[in-house]
Amino acid sequence: MQMIARYNVAEYAAFKTAFDADAEDRANNGLSLLQLWREDDRNAWALFSVSDTKAARDYLQGAAGVFYSHGGVIKTDYHFVETA
Repeated sequence: MQMIARYNVAEYAAFKTAFDADAEDRANNGLSLLQLWREDDRNAWALFSVSDTKAARDYLQGAAGVFYSHGGVIKTDYHFVETA
């Protein structure tokens, strides 16, 4: 299972700092970063490998809020996908 995430942010540099600081928390909740892309100063995309879907969903619904507030995340979209 993988997850594609889109982040709409206030400012990319603050987002990136908070995103990097959140790596251990994400890993502890079943998310391993495969790739991060910067679209522009307001949008970033990430591809994660998901080892524990329930833990990842729980994290995104709760604890990720700390990262969002520190990183200036305005809006997020997540899609859990599988190879067809």
